[in-house]
Amino acid sequence: MKQKLISLGRKIDDEMEGHSELLKEIQDSPTDTNAIVSQRRKDFTGEFFSYLTLVSETYDSLEDRDAMARLGARCLSAVSAYDNTLEYVDTLDVAQAKFDDILDSPSVDVACEKIKSLAKAKDLDSSLILLINSAWASAKESTTMTNEVKDIMHRLYKATKSSLRSIAPKEIKLLKHLLNITDPEERFSALATAFSPGDGQEAKDPNALYTTPKELHKWIKIMLDAYNLNTEDSDIREAKQMAQPVVVQRLSILKETIEEEYLEHSMFQDSKTEGDAKSDEL
Repeated sequence: MKQKLISLGRKIDDEMEGHSELLKEIQDSPTDTNAIVSQRRKDFTGEFFSYLTLVSETYDSLEDRDAMARLGARCLSAVSAYDNTLEYVDTLDVAQAKFDDILDSPSVDVACEKIKSLAKAKDLDSSLILLINSAWASAKESTTMTNEVKDIMHRLYKATKSSLRSIAPKEIKLLKHLLNITDPEERFSALATAFSPGDGQEAKDPNALYTTPKELHKWIKIMLDAYNLNTEDSDIREAKQMAQPVVVQRLSILKETIEEEYLEHSMFQDSKTEGDAKSDEL
């Protein structure tokens, strides 16, 4: 029994030392958090975030506690981004850079103002919104994050939702149109039409709404996230209207259709093109 306790003590010491080394690495290179996560994703465990909480509680200064809370939020964001990298790798780096800048704000109020400014400048893009949604979802469900971190992520999430009302992206209007079509075949036909000039070609109908499968897929995820995260307190009017099961079902079907009929096909074409290019080089 004594030997088991000694072994357990050594294991705990080793884990704490590992957490301490990881924390020091992040503190020494705060701008390289994403790279650290990609290299050491397995080390960003619930125990590590619990360790951050313990460290934060040892500080007497509110400023130091706030700094640790921000570091935890940044790590949480980087982990969430890493876990979702495969979906939107092309725009993730830009979105993560924007989010890092938001988290680097001297106060939460300033961070929220940055989000509002991005919205006014039409720079609050879908990838950034998904990133903020994902970070809040992770923080909300976490049992190891401090209340300070959760409060930061919740306020940023609320500011983002509020700012969405000023954006009024065409994809939201398009989704409203698609969801109001009761006939499935007609709905899928309208979906195909919406993607017709989606690669930047000249629109066939200047009054119609066009987009790309990837962009519409992002906004569907945003709408479903808003519904799943906090339907009763959503600032997105469209998310409130999605309370009807039939609407949620249609949205989910649209999401699956885009994934199966457009995104997977696009990935295959990209892979084929890349393979052909390599063959030409040979």
